[in-house]
Amino acid sequence: MFAMRDPMAMERANLLNMAKLSIKGLIESALSFGRTLDSDYPPLQQFFVVMEHCLKHGLRASGVCKSLWGPLELVEKLCPEASEISASVRDLPGLKTPLGRARAWLRLALMQKRLADYLRLLITRKDLLSDFYEDSALMLEEEGAVIVGLLVGLNVIDANLCVKGEDLDSQVGVIDFSMYLKNDMDDYRSEERNSQIASILDQKNYVEELNRQLNSTVHGLHSRVDSLEKSNSKLVEELAIAKNNIIKLQEENQQLRSENNLILMKAQHHLEVKRNVFTRDTYKQSRQGLDEMYNEARRQLKEECQLRQDVENELVAQVSMKQEMELAMKLLEKDIHEKQDTLIGLRHQLDEVKAINVEMYQKMQSSDEEMKKKNDVIIRLEEKTNQITATMKQLEQRLQEAERHRSSAEEGSRRFKLDFANKADSLQRQIELREKQLQQLETDLKIEREWRQTLQNDLDRERDMVSQLSTEALQINGLKKEFHRLQEENIQLKTICEDQEKALEELGSKLSEYVNAHKRLKPTGVCFQGGQVWLKDKDATHCKLCEKEFSISRRKHHCRNCGEIFCNSCSDNELPLPASPKPVRVCDTCHALLLQRCSSTTT
Repeated sequence: MFAMRDPMAMERANLLNMAKLSIKGLIESALSFGRTLDSDYPPLQQFFVVMEHCLKHGLRASGVCKSLWGPLELVEKLCPEASEISASVRDLPGLKTPLGRARAWLRLALMQKRLADYLRLLITRKDLLSDFYEDSALMLEEEGAVIVGLLVGLNVIDANLCVKGEDLDSQVGVIDFSMYLKNDMDDYRSEERNSQIASILDQKNYVEELNRQLNSTVHGLHSRVDSLEKSNSKLVEELAIAKNNIIKLQEENQQLRSENNLILMKAQHHLEVKRNVFTRDTYKQSRQGLDEMYNEARRQLKEECQLRQDVENELVAQVSMKQEMELAMKLLEKDIHEKQDTLIGLRHQLDEVKAINVEMYQKMQSSDEEMKKKNDVIIRLEEKTNQITATMKQLEQRLQEAERHRSSAEEGSRRFKLDFANKADSLQRQIELREKQLQQLETDLKIEREWRQTLQNDLDRERDMVSQLSTEALQINGLKKEFHRLQEENIQLKTICEDQEKALEELGSKLSEYVNAHKRLKPTGVCFQGGQVWLKDKDATHCKLCEKEFSISRRKHHCRNCGEIFCNSCSDNELPLPASPKPVRVCDTCHALLLQRCSSTTT
């Protein structure tokens, strides 16, 4: 019994795959489209439908809010910058349902290029999302974080969507799967070129965004410097006016002091004159007038003292104000110097950004040149493939000739074996006959030796016979030498036959490999004729060559020769295979093996 898989997990996996396909298709089509996208663009419509399904997954049927507008409203609390989008959505007159508001919010966030940032803030607050979603919902699991990471790539797309005139309340969100049923061979061929173009466009957009931010900060700093210069000029004018006021007040104070001293001196002199002139009688009469004069002088003196005190207080206030103004001027000068340093740093950064722009332009030119070089290499490889096919035909002809030579050599070796066997049998019979004769002669020699003393004539005859036997023995030795020579020639012929058989076996194996390579099937997830297996994407988590783990940035690539899965750096080679006349992706190992095989076949 197999364990039943969780249906919610299967739904999350399917939605994740659909999100990957829709985002990838939207980015590729937008880059090939080459201008701003509008609401009628089919891949963009399908993207919004897929995002709506992803956000609706695991939404509670009863609770705080039954629509996905509820969790999207939380973004306004988590990020104050999103309040503008929410306010715009609420102010739209044609939206009557929460689902329509959520669709409008997604479109405005995509136009603002902040959709990934807003959703990242939302999935980090799982305590708030648990009020809207179930525990196994996509937004609360790892698939939500993967989709948010994929949404970062949409920042390279410029979209101009008209939300006011679009009926977002009554739209039916159905995913069109026919858009994603494409030929994978075209994707494999253009994958490397698209990745290079996408990386260059990402760097270009990043540099432009950085340049725009630096320009805005420079404009802001320029405006702040202008306002500070204006306030500085105003403060300088006020400081000059305050200094003039202080000088005037000091002069008035000195004048009042001198006038006060003169009045006191006059009063004292007048009193002394009155005292000397008037007598005691008249003094009594004029005492009342003197008291009045004294009271009047005393009142004037008090007024002058009060005025002097006020002038001194105002002088102290003006002095303190002057010190504060001087301190403010110093702080302002310090701030101006700091702003000037920042301006210099920003100018350096602008120069660096300009240098980066120039470098990126040079990189784009170099990439175009590399593309031209690669096209030339492809043309040369096609020519080489044509040459290889011609050489294969020549090898087939040579193989047929070698088979004919082999058949003729086998026939000659068979005839030679027969002749050699016949000669060997005849020689063996002659040797046996000679041996028998030799034995007979030896016996006769013994008999002759016994009768040697008695039969001298017979002895002479026997000597003649012995001389004949020695000549025959010499002939036998010559025959033995010829027999040994024939054996050696037989061994040499056997070695030559074995070498020819090995060469024919090697040619046959090469021909069988070539035929098997021609008959090899395209990658369809089954075994090749050579025994290699087209490995599935889900079965591979690490590169087979460098053993690095696959991720969003390190993609999976199949080798068209062995069927294994490698990273981009370990399979950055293209060669024509018998199953595909055009160059296809192969790994480094298969690349070296195929080149060595081609070099050996050509030699």
